[in-house]
Amino acid sequence: MTAPMIILLLLAVILANLPFLSSRLLLALPLRRKHFGHQLFEWLLAYALVGAVAYVLESRAGPVHPQGVTFYVVTLIMFAVFAFPAFVWRYFWHGKHRE
Repeated sequence: MTAPMIILLLLAVILANLPFLSSRLLLALPLRRKHFGHQLFEWLLAYALVGAVAYVLESRAGPVHPQGVTFYVVTLIMFAVFAFPAFVWRYFWHGKHRE
C-alpha cells in the first residue's frame, strides 16, 4: 500500500465515525439534541468528501477510471462498516451506561 492509500483509509475511518462522536452539527453548530437525521446527513456528507479526496488522489496518479453503481454501493457499505464502532458506542453502549 502506498502512503496516499493509507492516508485515505485513515481519513475514511475518522470521518465515518465523527458524526456519532460529536453533539454538534458539522462540528461547529451546537444543537440541543442531535437526531439520527442530523448524523445521517453528516455521514453522507463525509462519504462525499472522502470520495472527492479519492477522486483527486486517483487523478494525480493517472487517468480516472469510470465507475458503475456497484462501486458506489460497495464503498458506501465499507463506509458504514468503518462507522460501526462509533455507532455502537453512541446508541448501544453509551446510552446504557449514562448516570
